Amino acid sequence: MRLTILGGGGFRVPLVHQALLGDHRPGRVTDVVLHDVAADRLAAIRRVLAEQAEGAADPPRVSATTGLDEALRGADFVFSAMRVGGMAGRAADERIALDEGVLGQETVGAGGVSYALRTLPVAIHVARRVAALAPRAWVINFTNPAGTVTEAMAAHLGDRVIGICDSPVGLGRRAARALGLDPAAVRLDYAGLNHLGWLRGVYAGGTDHLPRLLADARALASFEEGRLFGADWLRALGALPNEYLHHYYFTREAVAAGRAGARTRGAYLLEQQRHFYAAAGTGSGGSALAAWERARLERERTYGAESRTTPRDAADLDGGGYEHVALALMHAIAHDEPATLILNVRNRATLGILDPGAVVEVPCTVDATGAHPTRPDPLPDHAAGLVCAVKAVERSAIEAAVTGSRTAALKAVALHPLVDSVTVARRLLDAYTRHHPQLAYLT
Repeated sequence: MRLTILGGGGFRVPLVHQALLGDHRPGRVTDVVLHDVAADRLAAIRRVLAEQAEGAADPPRVSATTGLDEALRGADFVFSAMRVGGMAGRAADERIALDEGVLGQETVGAGGVSYALRTLPVAIHVARRVAALAPRAWVINFTNPAGTVTEAMAAHLGDRVIGICDSPVGLGRRAARALGLDPAAVRLDYAGLNHLGWLRGVYAGGTDHLPRLLADARALASFEEGRLFGADWLRALGALPNEYLHHYYFTREAVAAGRAGARTRGAYLLEQQRHFYAAAGTGSGGSALAAWERARLERERTYGAESRTTPRDAADLDGGGYEHVALALMHAIAHDEPATLILNVRNRATLGILDPGAVVEVPCTVDATGAHPTRPDPLPDHAAGLVCAVKAVERSAIEAAVTGSRTAALKAVALHPLVDSVTVARRLLDAYTRHHPQLAYLT
């Protein structure tokens, strides 16, 4: 089986490769093609993968190319993990927004809209090339903002593009551990959009254990979301929100923390990755794998540090698990072995507040025919309102990418719940357009 990874020079690619090395089931991935526009990053990551494969039994063959069409031909699965504009683009998105006094997180608020506007045209081009060159391939999308990108690609690939994210997986795992349950043995009731969802039930033995968790202050304080949101607010919601909802529920605090920091998260990662790629690319830093592992652990330890008051749990430093979601998804489709996974898929009739083509993030049953969303209980009004508002932002961003409409792009920024003024939205869009050459298409 052949897997193509778009964004193959990306920092997290070794996590996917590591998962593949541990998979010895029949029909596993035997060929990996890395694609990236940056040849130097490809070379650095290939060094890391070569070291990872040392001593492994029958590792998959790895090749690399900067040619998109070459990478796509013959693919059975395409894993999209692109970052248009690189980490420098993220750092600029965050700083420009914070300078205007609004949130600049890479997938939330103005920064997320800017990221979408420069990513969507590339993602749509990729979808068209997949449809032309590998029409039977399945696309697994991790490119952020994952829900928006998946929806734009679905216009060309239909249900053969499926979005994944590690946030719901991590939340469910932490909640299960706090309850003393085996994370692999629970069923999660989760619904919303990517980076905008709520865990409403943790089922084991036919019982929903979430009420027990919400009633236990000590158990809530034992994991990240419990500390992040606070027991009183979680009880008021009657659910566990995805960590990204902290930006919506505690907006002033998030903006203040961002503005008080010496540098944004994007700026920190930009500097860290420059050091890693420089060392791994030339081999001057010794082991490329060791350099990558040091950088990865530091990246995981500092994730969300601006919002946390305690160190991150050691059990959460394993990379989040998105690579295992991708592997489970590929295996379920390729071998018709049903699995239940939280995925980004077209809504169909899943959430009644949205139309059938809207991409939502919900539990799905997966088999050889693809991912089929299960219908959860309706969202409460507060969640439904937020989901509809953010979906309108996503749709405006997609319209801008397809038509080149600056007016649609302005709507995407101005309608976001975390942008509090059309005047500010205009200034943000002007600043983003000046900074990012990828936005020159907006007229």
